Amino acid sequence: MNILDPSRLDVAALAQSFPPDFLWGVATSAAQIEGAAFEDGKGASIWDHFCRQPGRINDASNIDVACDHYHRYREDVALMKSLGLDCYRFSFSWPRVQPLGQGAWNEPGFAFYDRLIDELLAAGLKPHATLYHWDLPQALDEGIGGWLSRDVVGRFADYAAEIARRFGDRLASIATHNEPWCTATLGYETAQFAPGHKSRAESLQVAHHLMLSHGDAIAAMRAVTKTQLGIVLNHTPSFPATPTEADRRAARIDDGLNVRWYMDPIFRGAYPQDAIDFVGADAPKVQAGDLERIRQPLDFLGVNFYTRSLFNADGTTVKGPGKRGFTDMGWEIVPEVFAQHLVRLAREYNPPPMFITENGMANADTVVDGRVPDKERIAYLSAHLQALATAMSLGADVRGYFYWSLLDNFEWNSGYVKRFGLVHVDYDTLTRLPKDSAHWYREFVAQHHATR
Repeated sequence: MNILDPSRLDVAALAQSFPPDFLWGVATSAAQIEGAAFEDGKGASIWDHFCRQPGRINDASNIDVACDHYHRYREDVALMKSLGLDCYRFSFSWPRVQPLGQGAWNEPGFAFYDRLIDELLAAGLKPHATLYHWDLPQALDEGIGGWLSRDVVGRFADYAAEIARRFGDRLASIATHNEPWCTATLGYETAQFAPGHKSRAESLQVAHHLMLSHGDAIAAMRAVTKTQLGIVLNHTPSFPATPTEADRRAARIDDGLNVRWYMDPIFRGAYPQDAIDFVGADAPKVQAGDLERIRQPLDFLGVNFYTRSLFNADGTTVKGPGKRGFTDMGWEIVPEVFAQHLVRLAREYNPPPMFITENGMANADTVVDGRVPDKERIAYLSAHLQALATAMSLGADVRGYFYWSLLDNFEWNSGYVKRFGLVHVDYDTLTRLPKDSAHWYREFVAQHHATR
């Protein structure tokens, strides 16, 4: 792997280039780490169901136990405290707190998050919550068609209001959705993710319902909490594979379906016309007033960044040159694109303050003599933090960075074979072991905190 040599980096100088109040954290999601899939009244999610369908998960695994965070959350919070972090981004499991996605609430589920938030606050960690990280109650999928049904919008707004009412005064922020592009495209067009459909028309209608539910949830939460509210979008910048007009057009269309399809309705009150023209009859049904409901004022924008895409004229992608190498997911490492994209967002959309809510790499980590020498992840992390500092110097208003992820965990349809964590998890014993990258991040954060 050929990526930046972190030994050449002046870590202290980089750390001290960030503003004193900049926040450092890590992120996880409920379905990927909690386990306890059917304990204490939790209902099934679409991922519980998806994992039980043969051939869906590459290693035929499930999320019944995952990292057992439900029972080991105190240990995990202690790990974050030991790293000297400022904050932690996690998600609520909708079926844990409302098993059917409507009707009765599950008090034991709420009690778990009560305990988790108290533990975080006692450790000096600011809790940043996400309402939806892909684990829709299975009962909603079976009963009304899940995100394909417009009826789910109201169910989600009710759920959002209840979370905000119960926890808003102790949460630093609440995001409505994590990566709605993944929910829509991977769940309803490519069938890689739950619920496993294959229809572009369905995917685009789901995307609209996600956007509408976001807007209605923001409005519902505004009525009951004063905490910071926003959304988390994943951005994979699109580039032409060759400098031809045909390739440029293909990249522009993908940008319309990936970045602008979600940014434009939120910040401009319309879907991008070039993307609408391209999808033709597959365009979603949008009712009068929908776009006004979507375009709610936000307190922050969460940006998840991992890689870029290179497009041929026919809309297929090609593998990049990989001058800095590739992650274990096969994703090209391009921190310079990270900086470029953040500056683009700042200049084209003038968004509210941004957080980097996910950024990280899967690496083929192994335990060697009681430690995990993941120098590749240290290089990835240092290169992206340099890119972030560059973007901020060029006008991108970014207030915090959450590494993905705290723990090795269930990586969706890849199962447990892809390791993103700063902390190694032995899936047989569930033993946690901080990797060399965790120690590097701890020292980096300490160097920054020395400026406060």
